[in-house]
Amino acid sequence: MTDKNDIYANLTQLGSDTVLPSNPDDAVLEKVPNPQADLQYCVRFTAPEFTSLCPMTGQPDFAHLVIDYVPRDWLVESKSLKLFLGAFRNHGAFHEDCTISIARRLVDLLDPQWLRIGGYWYPRGGIPIDVFWQTGDAPKSVWIPAQDVPTYRGRG
Repeated sequence: MTDKNDIYANLTQLGSDTVLPSNPDDAVLEKVPNPQADLQYCVRFTAPEFTSLCPMTGQPDFAHLVIDYVPRDWLVESKSLKLFLGAFRNHGAFHEDCTISIARRLVDLLDPQWLRIGGYWYPRGGIPIDVFWQTGDAPKSVWIPAQDVPTYRGRG
């Protein structure tokens, strides 16, 4: 097992005051060595209050994001992920672009065995848009729970 002090030695945001980045491109996503890299397992991050801006009107868009991944050698450091996701709150992009950009950035950073993202967007103009993507087939030997986010139903 790797010495935990070595794992965290290069982190720049964890344990310090960190300003929310003004946009996702400026956000620093950090990774740490996976101390359990000899096992296959699933990591899930859920962001039920994700916010971005409509690129046309500037009005806020809201989503419930679920990110699942099976790591190889790296784990994403969660504070840096929170700051990265928070940087979208002043970023104008369509739902599809936000969702896929998040997934691609994580894949580029981590080179996971597998990753999927579900972007469950709340309605604008009466139509909810859900965006799903994954890198390929999930590893058969890993328990990967269903995302279980229901389709948007409104009030009734």
